[in-house]
Amino acid sequence: MNKVIITGATGMLGKAVLQECLEHLKIDKVLIINRTPLGLNHPKLEEIILKDFSNIQSIGEQLKDYDACFFCMGVSALGMDEETYTSITYTTTKTFADVIYSMNPNMVFNYISGAGTDTSEQGKVMWARIKGKTENYILQKGFKKAFMFRPGIIIPEKGTKSRTGWLNTTYTLMSPLFPFLKKLSNVTTSTNIGLAMINSLFFNVDSKYLSNKDINLLANK
Repeated sequence: MNKVIITGATGMLGKAVLQECLEHLKIDKVLIINRTPLGLNHPKLEEIILKDFSNIQSIGEQLKDYDACFFCMGVSALGMDEETYTSITYTTTKTFADVIYSMNPNMVFNYISGAGTDTSEQGKVMWARIKGKTENYILQKGFKKAFMFRPGIIIPEKGTKSRTGWLNTTYTLMSPLFPFLKKLSNVTTSTNIGLAMINSLFFNVDSKYLSNKDINLLANK
């Protein structure tokens, strides 16, 4: 059996990854961990409500025997100070990775990061430094495989929507261009991100950092 854990399933990318996992014949069970109920029923699906992710240790035993974690939880740094963004992006992810590694050291851990992430941790762009620090921690943790997904332009598919109002407006305005954009190798889709996450369990990937082009190639294997 192939069993996966997904965080951030209430967001656009998390929902897209969840949808692909529920539809995929090689994924047998999906556990989602959310702060609020998703309101979805499916034979493969199990949900744990955890309002405070710093208390992930409290559900540690329920996280045993999983093959992969698709960490899609995240927030925009827009209007946020560095201390708060670090707490949400780095500290929360670190705590989660520590607990889930203790339960499943041989799992695949995929992290949604972003194009322009700074693994030197020394750059001037705050969000890029913190994302880079988070990536570095995950990659050094010791998981069997770990991949940093760094999408740039993402086209939402299958009804997925962002929780950010202005972003949804942007997608609506750009929708006439979607058929053309999908042909570009440096543009990906929400569907391809989900498929690439799944395929990372079954195929060898040369790089640990996956750009849109890499995501598209992995999705279509």
